[in-house]
Amino acid sequence: MAARSQALKIAARALEQRLEADHSDHSEATLPCRHCGEAARYAGRHAKTFTSVLGDIAFGRAYDHCPRCKSGFYPRDRALGLEGTTVSPGITRMIGAVGARVSFEEGSELMIELAGVEVDAKQVERTAEALGAEIAAYEREHVEPDCDLPLPSTLYLGMDGTGLPMRKEELKDRPGKQPDGSSKTREAKLVTTWSAEGRDEQGVPVRDEGSVTYSAAIESAATRDTDDTLSPFAQRVSREAARRRFGQVTRAAILGDGAPWIWNIADEQFPEAIQIVDRFHVKEHLSDVGKAIYGATSDLGKQWASQRKDELDAGKLRSIVAALATHAKACDEARKCIGYIWTNRHRMKYPEFHAQGLCTSTGVVEAGCKHALGTRLKCSGMHWTVAGANAIAALRCCRLSGRFENFWEHRAQPNAAA
Repeated sequence: MAARSQALKIAARALEQRLEADHSDHSEATLPCRHCGEAARYAGRHAKTFTSVLGDIAFGRAYDHCPRCKSGFYPRDRALGLEGTTVSPGITRMIGAVGARVSFEEGSELMIELAGVEVDAKQVERTAEALGAEIAAYEREHVEPDCDLPLPSTLYLGMDGTGLPMRKEELKDRPGKQPDGSSKTREAKLVTTWSAEGRDEQGVPVRDEGSVTYSAAIESAATRDTDDTLSPFAQRVSREAARRRFGQVTRAAILGDGAPWIWNIADEQFPEAIQIVDRFHVKEHLSDVGKAIYGATSDLGKQWASQRKDELDAGKLRSIVAALATHAKACDEARKCIGYIWTNRHRMKYPEFHAQGLCTSTGVVEAGCKHALGTRLKCSGMHWTVAGANAIAALRCCRLSGRFENFWEHRAQPNAAA
């Protein structure tokens, strides 16, 4: 470790001397001003210190000033990717890697331990969130198909939401489930796509390795009939479906837990897709009804729910509704469950779905909520702003979906930051 530290210092000084000796950024008497387009004139050299993968680097660079609009700029800062920041692109990428995985404090510790570079936790936070905001903007603007992923015969798209802990100022006047009617969280919505061409020993579809992609944000899924555009989250779903070529597969299926907003998006954007309510979610509903009717610890309630689950697997929805109807007057949960099942009956044809070799579980989606969002954004003591949570969600989803390299190649292009 001592040898590495010394080697980095030697390399840093060599790079520093090279940058200091290079005055090619003052090769022209005037350059066009980036703000007004008029001629900006050379106004001397100013020093700057930035953190690189070798450590801190100090060098001088040309400063150009516009006499018309009184603004100035540093041509070399832009050329080196240092405009508006004191960390190099290499450090930014490292921070993106740690910021997507662990807390900012832990990220700072990892930078020191693994890279031998000191970046304080606040700098990790600022850089990771700025990078995440860049990725979020890139996600909105670039919807090229993921041609690196094979196009399967069947593709699944799932949607779900999970609450993220927020700062108090982000929760003002928002109703919630606290005793006083307030809220501690905001819902982040996730769309995920995957394929499941493989089968296990029982013939159940198995998620294909490397096929899962994610996109998520705290944003609305509501669209009024009078709106000219889709809701922000519906637009996100549309972009993700386009990237995964969801409309080109032989068979497309959409899975969800039964929330109306999920099926509204499905009906509007993918009317030909097969809609499936998560089978295990329905079984949880039936278990809850059994507890409500007979008591939380009653064996009779467990037996009642077990029978209903068997009927669900067999496709006997009318039998389930009939069993619920006998308790509907005395049990509000039973009455609500009747409406839930009957409204979604065409999405609960499980024997038919199984015969077609389709997934009937949203395990990939629920795991995505935990893996893509919960693991990073719901740790003890964390409280987010909407902008911060969305930035880290974008950064994490980009990396987990295997799209970080494409983003970085775009970012490295000379005109990418224009």
